[in-house]
Amino acid sequence: MNSRHTTLLEVEGLTKSYGETTVVDDCCLSFHRGEIHALLGANGAGKSTLVRMIAGLVSPTAGRMHLGGQPYSPATKRKAEMAGIEIVQQELNLISTLSVAENLLLTRLPANIGIISRERLHAQARTALNRFGLTNISTRSKVAELGVGQQQMVEITKALAQDCRLLILDEPTAALSPAESESLFSWLRQLKLKGVGIIYISHRLDEISRLADQISILRDGHHVGTFPTHECSTDRMVELMSGGSAYTATATNSSPTRNRTALRVEGISGGPIHDVSFNLYEGEKLGFAGLVGSGRTELLRLIFGADKATKGCVYLNQDMSPCRFKHPSEAVSAGLAMVTEDRKDNGLLLSQSIRANTTITSLWKRFSRCGIIRDAAEIRSAREQCDSLGIRSEHLDQPVRTLSGGNQQKVAIAKWLVHDANVFLFDEPTRGIDVAARRRIYHLLDTLSKRGKGIIMVSSDLDELREVCDRIAIISAGRLVDIFTRDNWSREDMMQTAFAGYLNRSTV
Repeated sequence: MNSRHTTLLEVEGLTKSYGETTVVDDCCLSFHRGEIHALLGANGAGKSTLVRMIAGLVSPTAGRMHLGGQPYSPATKRKAEMAGIEIVQQELNLISTLSVAENLLLTRLPANIGIISRERLHAQARTALNRFGLTNISTRSKVAELGVGQQQMVEITKALAQDCRLLILDEPTAALSPAESESLFSWLRQLKLKGVGIIYISHRLDEISRLADQISILRDGHHVGTFPTHECSTDRMVELMSGGSAYTATATNSSPTRNRTALRVEGISGGPIHDVSFNLYEGEKLGFAGLVGSGRTELLRLIFGADKATKGCVYLNQDMSPCRFKHPSEAVSAGLAMVTEDRKDNGLLLSQSIRANTTITSLWKRFSRCGIIRDAAEIRSAREQCDSLGIRSEHLDQPVRTLSGGNQQKVAIAKWLVHDANVFLFDEPTRGIDVAARRRIYHLLDTLSKRGKGIIMVSSDLDELREVCDRIAIISAGRLVDIFTRDNWSREDMMQTAFAGYLNRSTV
């Protein structure tokens, strides 16, 4: 029998409820060997919850599953792994204090009579990384020393290093460069030929069209339908996910007036960043592109005072006096805002409510009087942001940790919109956000620029930057190599520039 048509996993009536809220409702799906099966849906549609039940991370409220024709009900993630199911979640699951090698082989450390063989550990880890083309990542590096994109690649490598029957990937390319994404796709196609079943969650519909064999759509926890990929255009995908016509609003790319500078950076250095200088104008959307590990995030952190700059200055506000922020609180007071790429660790208070997270940066500035919080004003502002960004929740006092990843990202953005800063630093602002919500954020960025705000946007998606930004700066190996404007940019030139800093450099 052709493995493509052999059922690997059957999901029958799977349901998950939290109190009175049903997140996944009576889902029935089949996944096959040797097939890439895309799972699509807007934020909060139930995709992540569904795969977490399959992977043993969440127990279903109702329903049953069969794996290879046998009843399957994993009580833990480890039980699912023993059955041959691996998951790479949107939120990374690495131990930051351990080395890359230790993370890759954590459950199967090479040892003799209970003593770990460090030589074999690093050799096996090196083999796994090289197989995935990650020759620039040292096996001895602590995971905490890696950028989010590199951590994502390590997480994926860890899963692919295991012998699995079903591989689940939740937004695997959100922090990857195009080259790294292509490497991943090549690996997935090889796994598919070996008969491995793959469940693939992504908001990047162009990836789905190229990669998937089947597409299943979820909406509000319900399974809308399953379709062969070649029968489902991207417009049709959006329509099925949203329950209406495809959302087609786009940002207006107006050129900034370059007579007033919102931010000037001169010769800033620190960590992997070397002597970076540039101007950001009022009303401008300036994109930063580069390979994963090039220093894009580190540059924003230096400007914002989250990391220590060893050299250089930042000029901000109308007086343009030089400064070098020693702490993010100083940057916030001066009129800067930063949406971090890692919302879980650095962007949100997960145990606190949507309301608290949305207003926390402006609590004393806008919502207090004589030390007393004005609840009505705070609630009104939080509700306005939820409505504007389409944050899906039961109520404003719902803990942020209970929201989907995409809705958490919207809350992380909302808190800075309430703060009303002069310069906004956005690091991967659309990571894990569905198509319609992404368009809302593009529109929001355009609205901010029309109000004269200066915007810096880091993204791994070069096409996204080309759509949204007025200029795009290319960072390569910690240096600003070139800045492209709309009248002279091309994808090919930008990609070549992104590699410029790595030419004639030996791999680490």
